[in-house]
Amino acid sequence: MGKRKTPRLRTVSKSVSAYPLNKFNSDFPHILGQEIVYLLASKGRADLQGNEWEQIFALCVGADWKPSNVGLDDVVMGNTAWGAKTVKSGVKDFKNLKQVRLISGRNSPVYSYGGTIDTTANPNVIGEQVLEIWNERVSAIREKYKHLEQSCW
Repeated sequence: MGKRKTPRLRTVSKSVSAYPLNKFNSDFPHILGQEIVYLLASKGRADLQGNEWEQIFALCVGADWKPSNVGLDDVVMGNTAWGAKTVKSGVKDFKNLKQVRLISGRNSPVYSYGGTIDTTANPNVIGEQVLEIWNERVSAIREKYKHLEQSCW
């Protein structure tokens, strides 16, 4: 299948993201490597988490780091925002890694819908509520930024 065409629109300015999806500037891997070497040398252990990854990612793409409570717009450049996430896995050999668990906090049905924790509640209903909360958060951020992407480490 060939390259997907974008629709031609009348009297509307198209919004272009800072970078095509997963295609960053040529300096990205060099800056990332530099920052990881610095981190290993200064910390003495290979443990990259939260704010550190957000700051490194922002530096790599030439964007601003703006820590966010929502976690979807931690790194900002023009009309593009990235949520920078770290993930953990028990697997030491990342080449064979098939699955990771990404935890998205602040999606509490108890807070958003009221009520109390009910361990007998239908997990599908709770799952739908969590997704609804997540989708509302994404919609709110998309009002500010046309392009919203996730960066995981």
